[in-house]
Amino acid sequence: VQLQASGGGLVQPGGSLRLSCVASGRSLDSGTIGWFREVPGKGREGVSGIRAAYGTTFYSRSVKGRFTISRDNAANTFFLQMNNLKPEDTAVYYCAWSRYTLITSTWSQRAQYDTWGQGTQVTVSS
Repeated sequence: VQLQASGGGLVQPGGSLRLSCVASGRSLDSGTIGWFREVPGKGREGVSGIRAAYGTTFYSRSVKGRFTISRDNAANTFFLQMNNLKPEDTAVYYCAWSRYTLITSTWSQRAQYDTWGQGTQVTVSS
């Protein structure tokens, strides 16, 4: 499977962006899709996850209530709607797929994911 992330850009604080992750090579109707972000000098942080088959969602504390993860199984595409963006959300965002149906304690662990898309830059600045 290959993943292609897009939708990043420059936005003012309080603004919104929607990231997309298109999968090719196989149908992602199982496992878990995750969105991660990385800032230079810091580790890759799990932002949100969704179980592909069940739709169960997970969010980090820093984005809960502002970000929404969703999926369009027919289009083999996953989304991350980001609202009320803050300067601290500035990062390179990556989507990733895990073959496992992850749970609350594991969805944000980078090592659980098998396939990664290229990153898309999100910059929140006035």
